[in-house]
Amino acid sequence: METSTLASWLLIGGYVTAIVALVVRGARRNQSVRDYAVGSLAFSPVAVGLALAASTTSAATFIINPGLVAYFGLSAVFALCVVLPISMSVSLVVLTKGFRRYGDSIKAMTLSQWVGQRYRSRGFAIFFAFLSLLLVTFIVMILVGLTKVIAASLGLSEIGVLAALTIFSFGYMMFGGANSMVYTNTIQAIVMVVVAVILLGSGWHHFSQGISGFVDALGAVDPNLTTLYNPSSPLFRDGFEVVFCTMMVGAAIVCQPHIITKSLLLRHDDDLNRYLATGIVIQTLFFFVVVVGLYARLEFPTLQAGGQTIPPDGVVSTYLVTQFPWFVGVVVFLGLISAGMSTLEGLIQSLSITITNDLIGNVHHLVTRRQLGDSFLFLLNRVVIVGLAALSFALAYQQILSPNLSVIIFAQLGVYAYFAAAFVPVLFGTFLRDTPAIAAIAASVTAVVVHFTLYYTGQGYFPYYQGVTVKNPGISTALGIAAAVLVGGALYFTFREKHPPEGDLATAS
Repeated sequence: METSTLASWLLIGGYVTAIVALVVRGARRNQSVRDYAVGSLAFSPVAVGLALAASTTSAATFIINPGLVAYFGLSAVFALCVVLPISMSVSLVVLTKGFRRYGDSIKAMTLSQWVGQRYRSRGFAIFFAFLSLLLVTFIVMILVGLTKVIAASLGLSEIGVLAALTIFSFGYMMFGGANSMVYTNTIQAIVMVVVAVILLGSGWHHFSQGISGFVDALGAVDPNLTTLYNPSSPLFRDGFEVVFCTMMVGAAIVCQPHIITKSLLLRHDDDLNRYLATGIVIQTLFFFVVVVGLYARLEFPTLQAGGQTIPPDGVVSTYLVTQFPWFVGVVVFLGLISAGMSTLEGLIQSLSITITNDLIGNVHHLVTRRQLGDSFLFLLNRVVIVGLAALSFALAYQQILSPNLSVIIFAQLGVYAYFAAAFVPVLFGTFLRDTPAIAAIAASVTAVVVHFTLYYTGQGYFPYYQGVTVKNPGISTALGIAAAVLVGGALYFTFREKHPPEGDLATAS
């Protein structure tokens, strides 16, 4: 066995041991579904901020997006490293304080519960809980990204790695929850900081002739790699696609349950500023990691290695195993795993709680007019996690065998629909206390309908989808969000409530 492979195995063993130890520690504190969802401990705002950064920048940022940068150049960097993080950070600051203030007052555990109680509609809560199943596509993307890296580093079968990864990640999340997740995310974020610095420094030699020399080298490979917009790409063709659509997506992307609900882990409002500052600074560093895709393109100008074409999802794993000495490579290897696992934990935790508490629990109440017992929900949550594991494995298996350009297209199609639907209810619910339920509900439905209708039928009439083999989900999402804002705004001014009702979902229909 090669030294690098042996070291990778040892790191994997140490990582698994540390995770299990933290999960055991956290599981001892879990006595209810609420403990699993938001924890029973007082967490440092810095620790929660690190957990936020680790959750917002996942395997997509460290593994998948650099592949798109390698293929499409500076246009992808501008979209993913400038427009997206700026829009996302502004939205995070604007939405978080109001969301937390109301969520804390009603003791909300999930985004579905938040919107259901804010608009006094159990049906709306069920709608969002059902819609949250789209987040499985994000889980699939992370599983595929991690599988590619682990299999390449250890020389193992991708399907075998996928099976082991699914069993391990879903298995320990059956017991850990928020009490252990904040600690594991904090450790993962620290490792990711180290690896981000290593990855960004790995291509320093390409700047020996300055930035202009670096750009010239890219231009010698392909002139389209050096332009602000890349007309030859399917995702970064012009200002509408790169700036407007990415900005809209960035503003709404924080409305994912594993992101916006992180603030509910804080015990005091005074902690918010430190939490946000920590999260935004660290996640900005992580976003810059996509520049590694440019380094990879200079190392593999034809996007081939060993006579084989490197797919976008395999760029980072190829760069890792060919460009680093083993003692550095294994550290980067651990960081890439941390990047994926940190978000994977948050998604499994938030999605399982949403399905258990807001989908199954609310449907049961509508049918029987009785609440499910907390101890039953606590056990049911573990069964839900098993079901999510089986579904995620099946979809990830299909994406490994036959992706459409990249697994990120599959993930974006589902995830974007979810946060497009959530944006107006969260925005209006945070700042407009007299928002009627009809405005929020109609806006959510509009966002989903426009997104999926345009994506699946637009090739017949929409210029950006005509004559292309890969359609950009960001376009249909951005237009869906814009339509939702218009519909929600019109209904708000038409039906806004003069005396907004207060109360919780227990008394809502």
